[in-house]
Amino acid sequence: MLITFFRAIVLYIIVLIVMRLMGKREIGQLQPFELAISIMIADLASIPMTEIGIPITNGIIPILGLLVMHLIISIINLKSNRAREIICGKPRILVYRGKIDEKALKKERFSINELQEKLRSNNIMNLGDVEFAILETSGEITVVQKPNKRNTIPEDFGIMPEYEGLSYDLIVDGKTMTDNLQKIGKNYEWLRKQVEKFGLKPNEVLVATIDGRGQFFCQKREK
Repeated sequence: MLITFFRAIVLYIIVLIVMRLMGKREIGQLQPFELAISIMIADLASIPMTEIGIPITNGIIPILGLLVMHLIISIINLKSNRAREIICGKPRILVYRGKIDEKALKKERFSINELQEKLRSNNIMNLGDVEFAILETSGEITVVQKPNKRNTIPEDFGIMPEYEGLSYDLIVDGKTMTDNLQKIGKNYEWLRKQVEKFGLKPNEVLVATIDGRGQFFCQKREK
């Protein structure tokens, strides 16, 4: 049993490293070849994990082989648009200028109900509000609403919002984020003074952040 425990840990680390090297996509955003490789990796790891009689290398070597294959296909996709269309497919317009393309739906084996479901996931409840709907190669749908149905933005009223920038964590659970301090051009002494305004010390802070406008947020950590 102890051997199985350690084999599981080793294979978990290997699979974690391989998946990390494959990129940061979510499951719903995987291309077909990426999804196939992910399923195969899970299957290859599960066999030597539980079967002690099978050498652990019988799982590790094929997994590394799939990683190499993934990297090769990714490079081919970057170099050749034609190859990318063959391997991943290409986007297809399901709704064009407010009209549903029935031929496109049939080719993608997409029903009206499935289309409506995807639209609802984009917070669109009425098909009549859609100008374009594009089925991406990952299976997700990109929706462009009709001009009179889109949410208004400040630019529509001639308003130029202030620049917001990014928010940086400066302290998390009492630990100072030195890299983030350097990114905003500040040092620990400056941070300490900011925290003292809240009657705290850095190691007493649960979280401290600063946004692009220079607004400082700080909350005390419970003992």
